[in-house]
Amino acid sequence: MSKESNLKEKWSFLVNKLTADFSEGDELNVDGIIYLIGVQELGQGHRAFKKDEKMNLMHIAICKLLEPYGYYEFDYFDDDGWPHYKTLTELPNLKPGEQTVLMKEAIVTYFEALNYFS
Repeated sequence: MSKESNLKEKWSFLVNKLTADFSEGDELNVDGIIYLIGVQELGQGHRAFKKDEKMNLMHIAICKLLEPYGYYEFDYFDDDGWPHYKTLTELPNLKPGEQTVLMKEAIVTYFEALNYFS
C-alpha cells in the first residue's frame, strides 16, 4: 500500500470518527479538525470563544501539529494558560495541495499518538 493511499484511508476514517464524535451532522473539514486540536491543546474544555481566540486556537494547533517536523517548539504557557510556541524554521513555500497534504499527515500523526484510531 502506498503512503498516499494509506494517508487517504486514515484521513477518511479520522474524519468520519471525529464527525461522529464532535459534529452535529456536518462533516468536519481540515479547519474544523485543527480547531478541535486547538481546543484540546488549550486544555480548558469546550466553551464559547471570541473570534480572536478561535484564530489563536487554530494557531496553537498548527504549531503543535508542525512541532514534530521541526518548524515550531513549545516555549511557555502565559498567565491565562495559553501555550506559546517559537518558530524554529520558516515554513517552506508550498502549493495549496501540498499544504493540505502536510496538514492531513500531521493531523493523522497527532491522533495516532493519542491512540484515537484504536
